[in-house]
Amino acid sequence: MLETSARLLRLLSLLQTPREWTGAELGERLGVSPRTVRNDVDKLRELGYPVLATRGAAGGYRLGAGAAMPPLLLDDEEAVAVAVGLRTVATGAIAGIEEASLRALAKLEQVLPARLRTRVGGLRSIITPVPFASAAPTVDPDVLTAVAAACRARERLRFSYLSHDGSASERDAEPYQLVNWGRRWYLVAFDVGRGDWRTFRVDRITPRTPGGGRFTPRPLPAADPAALADWVARRVATGAWRYRARVTVFAPAAAVSERIGPYVGTVTAVSSESCTLDTGSDSLATMAVYLGFLGWDFRVDAPPELAVEVRALAERYQRALPGQSGSRPALSKP
Repeated sequence: MLETSARLLRLLSLLQTPREWTGAELGERLGVSPRTVRNDVDKLRELGYPVLATRGAAGGYRLGAGAAMPPLLLDDEEAVAVAVGLRTVATGAIAGIEEASLRALAKLEQVLPARLRTRVGGLRSIITPVPFASAAPTVDPDVLTAVAAACRARERLRFSYLSHDGSASERDAEPYQLVNWGRRWYLVAFDVGRGDWRTFRVDRITPRTPGGGRFTPRPLPAADPAALADWVARRVATGAWRYRARVTVFAPAAAVSERIGPYVGTVTAVSSESCTLDTGSDSLATMAVYLGFLGWDFRVDAPPELAVEVRALAERYQRALPGQSGSRPALSKP
């Protein structure tokens, strides 16, 4: 009986991998005959596991979705990953599932072997999350689920959208991918009304029903998941800038690109020793300070208001030097 139980657990573990197994493959892995495999599959079905079978030379067995959630078998790495992931989600990245995450985490940690509990505890001891502000955006799990379902089904999504400036608009879009960046979720979609690719913050989406029906997929604006995440990050980092500026930096373009990173601006080579930086910020004063941090000489090409901020900052620094004369300018009244 013990041998049979152990074999059933091994069979269940194999079937939980996302592929289809032939009876011969399973028999070889388990060291039994195809007939025993069929009997073991029947036992799993009696226990509530929906094992699906297809006939023919290319047929085999796979674990399907059932009416109830059956127990899952996790290897060591998967168990540690799930435990750490549940603890992270429990901090409130998605509204409404913090309590469920904690319940699932408690069940998992209760049955973790001592060696895995030690690994999870070690990771927890060296990870300190920064508390989120109470006003930080959270995503309604129902909205997230609805958007994800539309992405999987390739169905057009109709929704109301609240932009960063507070204006509302109605959108009709072809949803393709959800991208998670920190605490925020972004939808990559083709905006049918605007005829272009867009990124939408999911916490600003209010889905409308019915949707717009199925659509024929288009090539994504990036080739793979990593490139798509980078594409989203670039658009998010620059899309909400209040001020945009163009600056000539007297340094090689490669050096400036390495210094600022991909999400701060776009660098275009002018010569071997100079380049143009297109950047932006919500504050001209912040932009003036940041340009000074570059460590190279630069010239403000636009806008004129940024040049005024840079000049005022330079004069303030000049007055801060020892031995400089001159009265301190009067503070302006608010």
